[in-house]
Amino acid sequence: MLRSPRALRFAPLAPLVLAMFFAAHGARAQNTAVAPTPAQVAPEVDKAFAQLTAAPSIQKLLDAVKADHERSVEDLKMLTEIEAPPFKEQKRAEAFLARMKALGLSDARIDAEGNVVGLRKGTGNGPKLLVSAHLDTVFPAGTDVKVKERDGKLHAPGIADDTRGLSVLLSWLKVLNDNKVQTVGDLLFVANVGEEELGNLRGMKAIFRDHLDIDGMVGLEPSPDGNVLVLGTASHRYEVTFKGPGGHSFAAFGQVPSAIHGMGRAIAKIAEVRTPSFPKTTFTVGTVGGGTSVNTIAPDARMAIDIRSDDMASLLETEKKILAAIDEAVAEENKRWNVTTLSASNKLIGDRPGGRTPSDSVIVEAAIRSNTAFGHKTLLRGGSTDANVPMSYGIPAIIIGGGGKSTGFHALSESIDVTDAWKGAQNSLVTVLGLVGVQGVSPALLPKRAVRTK
Repeated sequence: MLRSPRALRFAPLAPLVLAMFFAAHGARAQNTAVAPTPAQVAPEVDKAFAQLTAAPSIQKLLDAVKADHERSVEDLKMLTEIEAPPFKEQKRAEAFLARMKALGLSDARIDAEGNVVGLRKGTGNGPKLLVSAHLDTVFPAGTDVKVKERDGKLHAPGIADDTRGLSVLLSWLKVLNDNKVQTVGDLLFVANVGEEELGNLRGMKAIFRDHLDIDGMVGLEPSPDGNVLVLGTASHRYEVTFKGPGGHSFAAFGQVPSAIHGMGRAIAKIAEVRTPSFPKTTFTVGTVGGGTSVNTIAPDARMAIDIRSDDMASLLETEKKILAAIDEAVAEENKRWNVTTLSASNKLIGDRPGGRTPSDSVIVEAAIRSNTAFGHKTLLRGGSTDANVPMSYGIPAIIIGGGGKSTGFHALSESIDVTDAWKGAQNSLVTVLGLVGVQGVSPALLPKRAVRTK
């Protein structure tokens, strides 16, 4: 049951607490705060949510979410058992599309990138809000994705990340249509491809390339109650290839440089690169390979580098240092043998833009106010998700949970406890309804933006 809007007000953060927060900011982990949670929301946000939570039609809608829980879990199982590795999401997309059409979005379609897209129109002249979850999982084709029930949990690779989000979108669509709830703004339902690994956010990039009138985004990912992602960590990934003439380890020694030795020099130099603790900026040489045999001076070597930061400028500065370190290492290996035959080339294989949604923006305050109505304290956190794309355009975006307690993300042991998971689906739906408004109940809070140009 929703709590009274009076529960929204709580004491402001003391200056000492803020000082401690910023002092510790650089050492945060994925699920620690990246900004203080506002002590209160704007009066218009508070009023709109008070209207929503008091309306009999909305209480009936939330009861319908609860009643739809068991059916929604069947959707979850069905979709989970359709494997969806990066770049191979089509079968799951087709199944999701069939469910969307069956639930009333007859004009839903699969776009050129592979995203499933369907528009539920509002009354007109309202904002357009994207609600999304991603189709792909990290698991390769052939992985056993059969759902197994034990210990009160559902176990299967990808069942939480992000198949639960997909099933919640379908549940929302069903209950909104069954109860004939008319929103003021438009809801753009999207099941997107390319969120995981080297999918490189290709699905979400295509959505914002093709839909220039989106005013905001609420994405669903496995997340604890009350967590709201407001910061998108940017990343660049490089594949670096070293090339040399190669030769016999004994006969050609001193005449040719080793691609592996050159790469080793580069790794040693990269390891000495300094990065700021705030904004948090990281790097790693994640994979290495090369050579032909133990008694061959390697003609080739390769490595993959991951660079991340909560600030794009810091990422680019670190990237510059790392690429310079590679050039220096090649020059030193060539000089070591008085040759010029070793070279290195790099290829950008991952590009995730970053950004941030201000904690005092309407979309964040809506999530905070909804959390309060459901009895949850809000934690504002960061990470690398589909929300990175709209954030990079300055479009307000957040990631919230859809309910359920999940463990083992990206592991074969991934599981979800769906006991009372409908409560999370209710909470996130109320956030969405507050933003787009409900005809005859509450106004749309999400501001309309000027349509972007390509």
